[in-house]
Amino acid sequence: MVKKKKEHPKVKLALHKRNKHRERYDFKQLTESCLELAQFVKLNNYGDESIDFSNSTAVKMLNKALLKHFYDIENWDIPENYLCPPIPGRADYIHHISDVLCASNYGKFPKGENVTCLDIGTGANCVYPLIGQKEYGWSFIGTDIDTVAIENGNKILEHNPSLKGKIDLRFQNNSKDFFYGILKKDEQIDLTVCNPPFHASLAEAQAVNIRKVSNLKQKKVDKPALNFGGQNNELWCEGGEERFVREMIRESKKFADSCFWFSSLISKQANLKLVYAALEKVEAVEVKTIPMGQGNKISRILVWTFLSKEQQQNWRNSRWKD
Repeated sequence: MVKKKKEHPKVKLALHKRNKHRERYDFKQLTESCLELAQFVKLNNYGDESIDFSNSTAVKMLNKALLKHFYDIENWDIPENYLCPPIPGRADYIHHISDVLCASNYGKFPKGENVTCLDIGTGANCVYPLIGQKEYGWSFIGTDIDTVAIENGNKILEHNPSLKGKIDLRFQNNSKDFFYGILKKDEQIDLTVCNPPFHASLAEAQAVNIRKVSNLKQKKVDKPALNFGGQNNELWCEGGEERFVREMIRESKKFADSCFWFSSLISKQANLKLVYAALEKVEAVEVKTIPMGQGNKISRILVWTFLSKEQQQNWRNSRWKD
């Protein structure tokens, strides 16, 4: 039975104004870019073309189509059960953090390979480097504690010769470190991005996913497959997001002169209090919190720097000057 057709807004206003995914998915265009997606496109209960977002394979094919259609990424794939992140949200982070660079550069966007971004926990999907390189031409260093993730990321790069030399994937052999063992002596980066593990335990991650998939299916489910996938280290860690980011902040102080802007996604508003306290303890010079919204979900990007105004000026002149 087809329900009365919903009236959808033409533009998703919560997404960043430069985000290519503000309009509703055009499945005709997407299936032309990725024929494998076609088998998953069906009319939903409202008579609209869509996919089953509780089906991890369908979600992966949608991502593949989006990356091909909007970013010219060929043959993107991830191993089974690895995190398949929503592309619009990842693109939003990249656009918002580019605004931070712009505000630090007299209103002009620093673009090109001279700008280097470090993606902490890039995953097998390598999405932040792919989008950031295509949108702004930045160079990327992607790190991960999972050898399979690094290997798969390198496979993606091999299938996309235009990215050669622009994205460098590095294995982090100490799961407690963020910058040690990754940044070389005297190596400088302009910004960092990170999508930390949200949950404090596997049980918490599973409970949240059950609620999410139950909402998608509009009925209670007990043991769903993860619709966006994810290995344990991608979904949860001891202490959850709050502890993960606090530890990153603590270590970032040791690399105060190596990076202009550090940043991390913060999904839970309640985590901000302790995170702000950690930033005060390490004497961050400037801190920003940037709200982001996708659908009904609200999150934010936490951004901090240790550079004084004079150091920021010297950085601009040495690295971003045309």
